[in-house]
Amino acid sequence: MQEAVFYDTLRQGLWIAFSISLPILTVALVVGLAVGLFQALTSIQEMTLTFVPKLGAIIGVFWITMAFMTETLVSFFQATLIPIIAGG
Repeated sequence: MQEAVFYDTLRQGLWIAFSISLPILTVALVVGLAVGLFQALTSIQEMTLTFVPKLGAIIGVFWITMAFMTETLVSFFQATLIPIIAGG
């Protein structure tokens, strides 16, 4: 495998990993900020208050974007990785 092909495939893989993880990380950030603000305003320092809403939001976004993630990964594998593996 040539270096250019390797680095291009690596770049595409990193970009896909970034685009797949972006919705989940964004929701985790927003929910974490909202819960942190709520805790600061009400002086409630409960550990489960930060964990449970964030986990629920992450699971919900993961369930909603699962089709997008699957389609993106399958198209990347079919268009890029499988031809490289089959070609030698």
